[in-house]
Amino acid sequence: MRIRSIFILVCTALIAASIGAALHYAAGVRISEAAYISLAILFMLMTCEVISSRGRDRAELTDRFEELSRASSDLARELGTIGRRVTALETASTAELKSLTAPLTREITELADLVEDLAESVAVHDALIAMPRQQEAISVPPFSVSKLETEQKFMFASVSPPSGPFDGRSEMEIAAIIRQALAEDRIDLFMQPIVTLPQRKVRFYEALSRLRMTDGKIVEAKEFIPAARTAGLIPQIDQKLVLRCVHIVRRLAIKNRDVGLFLNLASETLRDGHIFPELLGYLDANRAVAPSLVLEFAQAAFRALSPSEQINLALLVERGFPISLDRLEDLKLDPRTLSERGIRFIKVPAELLLKRVNETAGQIHPADLADLLARFGIDLVAERIENDAVVVDLLDFDVCFGQGFLFSPPRPVRAEILQPDEAAERRAPPLAMGASTLAQIVHKIS
Repeated sequence: MRIRSIFILVCTALIAASIGAALHYAAGVRISEAAYISLAILFMLMTCEVISSRGRDRAELTDRFEELSRASSDLARELGTIGRRVTALETASTAELKSLTAPLTREITELADLVEDLAESVAVHDALIAMPRQQEAISVPPFSVSKLETEQKFMFASVSPPSGPFDGRSEMEIAAIIRQALAEDRIDLFMQPIVTLPQRKVRFYEALSRLRMTDGKIVEAKEFIPAARTAGLIPQIDQKLVLRCVHIVRRLAIKNRDVGLFLNLASETLRDGHIFPELLGYLDANRAVAPSLVLEFAQAAFRALSPSEQINLALLVERGFPISLDRLEDLKLDPRTLSERGIRFIKVPAELLLKRVNETAGQIHPADLADLLARFGIDLVAERIENDAVVVDLLDFDVCFGQGFLFSPPRPVRAEILQPDEAAERRAPPLAMGASTLAQIVHKIS
């Protein structure tokens, strides 16, 4: 660069001097006037060179900044991938231990169930022996009664949601129903799959809450959540769902299935001074399942988080739990900032993504959204997919995951999946129980 500048300076000086000499000797201009003209020409040439040099430097700096921006985006994505791999390596030993102890745990649970069934059958037999013979002739066989009770214990009844379950009830009455359901453990867990596109392979599930009435009818979350929010019961509902979801993720890990779980949390839970510390301690103790448990927040709630709530959310991110945004109202997104705050998934309604709504109100074109988010380690999930035509259109947008009634409606979790965490694990013998103890239990049964 220095040699080039010196060469240009010498050349411009020679040009200016040559023009001055030509004016003096050929045109008869006085030497003083020719000198002034030469200096003016030299100044003009140097000014043009400076302007040209600055333009080249500016273009070169712009190219370098673009390269640095692309490199930083690739680095952020690679760091996210490395972080997930490190977490997977940390949890590998735990998963292997669980896979080794899983058969013994299942056998112990089945053995406990057999003991319970045997006790019920013996009790029915004793009652039948005490009955008169004419009543005994019309009694139901004891094995059939025990089997029916066992099936009802481990299966959910397929019921349809009622229309207007709280019609004519005040918010205080609805809040009382919710409190009673919490006390009687009637806040059920439904799950809806999130599949890969276009393969439609289940990669995640979204956990959804449902309230089960005393008559067995199922109430959707949109029917009781507003009243629960007014009564301040949202943190208690979130706490119960978190405990169940952690247990389900651990059960999935035992089966070596690469399947995760999405769980919606409310901002009220983050600011609850009593429940959030308990949840944080529980999640910290189960940090091994963090990569598979995605905590989800609505876009409006995420934007309205107070400073204290943002700190509590950062504590969850530090423990390795990915964050997801859903219920998007617009596409005004800053991927870099979202990635720095722990966002790893963003759910966008298919209609909004395909610009089939009146206004997307976004600074990002929907066709570029998936690629832009991927640069910062964020995956795009298209939700509310209702038909195959929408799936075909979404494939042009490079969407990796899809969710909606086309793939499956929300389904209730079988009771046998949750039962060991809430009852069977409390009565089950420790995992370290040897063969001699098992033999003693079998001897008692016989």
